[in-house]
Amino acid sequence: MIIIKTDEEIDLIRKSNLLLGQLHGELAKVLKPGIKTIDLDKLAYEFIMDHGGKPSFLNYRGYPNTLCISVNDVVVHGIPGDYVIKEGDIVSIDSGIELNGYHSDSAFTYAVGEIDQEVWTLLKVTKEALYKGIDQAKPGNRVGDIGFAIESHVKKFGFSVVRELTGHGVGKYLHEEPAVPNYGIRGYGKRLKKGMTLAIEPMVNMGTHKVVFDQKDGWTVRTADGKPSAHYELSIAIGEKHADILSTFDYIYSAIKDNPNLSAPE
Repeated sequence: MIIIKTDEEIDLIRKSNLLLGQLHGELAKVLKPGIKTIDLDKLAYEFIMDHGGKPSFLNYRGYPNTLCISVNDVVVHGIPGDYVIKEGDIVSIDSGIELNGYHSDSAFTYAVGEIDQEVWTLLKVTKEALYKGIDQAKPGNRVGDIGFAIESHVKKFGFSVVRELTGHGVGKYLHEEPAVPNYGIRGYGKRLKKGMTLAIEPMVNMGTHKVVFDQKDGWTVRTADGKPSAHYELSIAIGEKHADILSTFDYIYSAIKDNPNLSAPE
């Protein structure tokens, strides 16, 4: 069942997303070569708890951490641990916060130090595809319009969208209906209505769209060919005429300006 939110509920989801944006900014301040992913996770947990929230991911269906940190060929759901971030890595950080009973969800992919031009193009195109999808998130359109816009943009550059994983509704629960695939057919799928809240999140691979699921940890998803993957995500509400973006990357870009180790496409 799709949960339509009131204006008051959307404001609460926005507040949760604002705090999440601030968290991403704090992580961007310290992300650099030499830091362990588990140290980023500890920072995130402490920040969320200190600000009156709860980590949405922690213990969700048994997930063991506050963040998903996915490096290079890891698409999503990378578990923080002893991995040490290196020069040339691309690092996707995904997180959610429950604040006052409402969930937020967003993700961002960073370039750590110098990266290949093709990898930079992957980041740029994935972020562009996110906004292409958001542009289609308006009343009267359908879920397929979002996915069609995302995949059409990605394919122009020879990249591919992951099909086994999708965006989703978000708000009262971390994952709600409808699923929001990053591919689709114009005019097909659930109709979008004012008050729907969605997490739109292109997951784009440099090579094949195929992925493999780690059988040991049960979470980590990698590209089947070992090539890099990028992931950007924002939570939005369907407004009167267009999408109302509830998340923000502003704190991230503010932090990147003061962190010479990081870059990301504008």
